[in-house]
Amino acid sequence: MTSTRIKLAIEAGYLFQKKGYNGVGLSEILRKAGVPKGSLYHHFPNGKADLALAAADLASAEVLRIINASFDGAADYRDGVTTFCHKLAKYFDIHEGNVGCPVSATLLGGQDDDAFRDALDSIFTGWMAQIAAHAVRFGQSETQANHSARRLFLSLEGSWTLARARRDSDIMRALPDLVC
Repeated sequence: MTSTRIKLAIEAGYLFQKKGYNGVGLSEILRKAGVPKGSLYHHFPNGKADLALAAADLASAEVLRIINASFDGAADYRDGVTTFCHKLAKYFDIHEGNVGCPVSATLLGGQDDDAFRDALDSIFTGWMAQIAAHAVRFGQSETQANHSARRLFLSLEGSWTLARARRDSDIMRALPDLVC
């Protein structure tokens, strides 16, 4: 059974991805999660801001899981990148091209404060570090691996935006040819 805290964070995260932080009201989150208002403030004393940070953390953990699953069975770095991009494209397709990056849609579309920016920086740094660790495992030097991870990440964020604008996940599937 999913805890109320997790249920709220998951539902809020999906709504933030689709509509952005400012496009979602608390009543919509509560309705989607099927919980009373008191539950929100019990689990998230600072309300929507705390909920957004929790949703971003959950989404980040899932992206890290996808990164590891993509690279763990890969024959080489390019194979891992290809699998990762295809998995993200499939997620994009499941949501009919109607969602932003799971964390930037939540934290960049929200209040402009240090907590949101620091959380986003930490999450993105963690993703790049995990990708770089896989690149090192496949024989890249640490310098090369960090460069490869940064290039993939920056390209992926841009490809996600273009894919969303064009509603075309093949943009993400083509990314390995550009970055590897």
